[in-house]
Amino acid sequence: MEFPQEFIEKLKKSESILFFTGAGISAESGIPTFRGKEGLWKNYRPEELANFDAFLENPDRVWEWYQYRRKIIRDATPNPGHLAIAAMENYFKKVVVVTQNIDNLHNRAGSKEVYELHGNIERSYCINCKTFYDTTQFKSESKVPHCPKCGGLIRPDVVWFGEMLPSDVLASAQKAAEQCDICFVVGASAVVYPAAYIPITAKKSGAYLVEINIQPTELTPLANLSLIGKAGEILQAILKQMIENR
Repeated sequence: MEFPQEFIEKLKKSESILFFTGAGISAESGIPTFRGKEGLWKNYRPEELANFDAFLENPDRVWEWYQYRRKIIRDATPNPGHLAIAAMENYFKKVVVVTQNIDNLHNRAGSKEVYELHGNIERSYCINCKTFYDTTQFKSESKVPHCPKCGGLIRPDVVWFGEMLPSDVLASAQKAAEQCDICFVVGASAVVYPAAYIPITAKKSGAYLVEINIQPTELTPLANLSLIGKAGEILQAILKQMIENR
C-alpha cells in the first residue's frame, strides 16, 4: 500500500499518537451492531433496552440481553487492526486509544492506555453502593444479580441512552487530543457527540488528522488524509511502514 510522502514524514517525526476508534474496527472482529438482529431480540431496538428506565422496569430482560451481547463479544478476538494499534507502542513515545466501543478488544489486544468513552461490557456495578464487579463472576444468563454488599441491582458499566459520558474519561481523552501529533480516526462516523469532538479537538490543536474507514464520512473534508478500506489492512500497512522506517 502506497502512502503520501507527507504522511510518511509525519510518521517519522511524531512522538504522540491518538487512535479514535468506533464500531467499524470491531465489525472486522465479527461483532454486530445489535440492530436488526434475528431470534429472541429481533422485536426490540437497542434504545428500548439500553436505558435506565427499561432496566428498572424489567431488570432481568435487560440483563439477559447484555449476557447475550457478552457471549458474542467474548467469542470474538482482536483483529489485525487492534493488534496493529497495540504494536504502534513500539514505535512512538506515546500511544493513546480513545474508543466508543464497549467490547474490551483494545485491552485484549495489548493496548496500555485506553479511554473507553462508553464503558466496558465486562464490568458491572451496583446502582446503590456503586461497587464495581467483574461481570464474569455472575453466571446467570436470565436473572439480574444483586450486590453481595448491599443487595442492590447490578447493571452493566456502559453508558446508556440519556446518560452522560464519564467526565474523567472524557477529560483525559480531550487532553490526549490536544497533545497528539497524529490523530487516527478508525471505523468511526464521528457524528455522535460529545465523543465526536475528540478528533475535531485534535485537528484544532494542530494534529495531522488521518481517517480510516470503509467509506467517506462527515469528517472526511476535515482530514489531512482519508484512507478508504478495511482498518486491519490499512493499519497493518502503516505498521509495516513504521518498521521499515526504524
